[in-house]
Amino acid sequence: MASTSTPPRSSPLPLLLLLLSVTTGLVDAISVLGLGKVFTANMTGNIVFLGFAAVGTPGFHPLSYIVAIGGFLAGAFVAGHIGKQQEGGPLHRWLMRAAIIEAALLWAAAGVSCFFDVATQSPDAALLSIVVLTALAMGFRNATVRQLKVPDLTTTVLTLTLTGLAADSSMAGGANPNWQRRVASVAAIFAGAALGAFLLALPSPWGGMALPLALAGVLILGGTAACALHPASREG
Repeated sequence: MASTSTPPRSSPLPLLLLLLSVTTGLVDAISVLGLGKVFTANMTGNIVFLGFAAVGTPGFHPLSYIVAIGGFLAGAFVAGHIGKQQEGGPLHRWLMRAAIIEAALLWAAAGVSCFFDVATQSPDAALLSIVVLTALAMGFRNATVRQLKVPDLTTTVLTLTLTGLAADSSMAGGANPNWQRRVASVAAIFAGAALGAFLLALPSPWGGMALPLALAGVLILGGTAACALHPASREG
């Protein structure tokens, strides 16, 4: 599947990737707000934070960023290997395998979060476990989506999406290609982040990281299963 080009108009992939973008917002909310300034879906922030920590800036903890980057790379490596194995096979089989792995990692993180106190950021073992599990899931996601090659739907990074909206706009002399998809991608991550922050702030017993992490896993697996039922997903 690494050579897949722009999907046909009837492909269910764009809708699935928009749903996955919502889950990115959920994961970013729990990592940044619940784990103390660490990203597990977007590594640019971690590189910047690691630079802050390298010169002793207070409030930045290098171990969390190193663990997140390492977990992300490991997840991407595994996804790349699986993607090459699935090349030429039915799309639905690859998508479902990826969804099961990603959801399982997020649900494992949800389970660990039940033993983690956000207010005191302890114990350290639970914090680092949640970081590595969610980073593995997001690295796996990024590598899988990268191989699908659906334009303007990376599910995690919006810098190029926003750049495209401005640079390709009619005001800039462009033709506004895929502007609906680009706007929808921004809105999806925004909505996921807002929902994640809301769920994280709920009072006990509903508040905390377990609910947004568990919900992210459900959306990933449910959305992918629905996509897999589409006739276009049965093709190689």
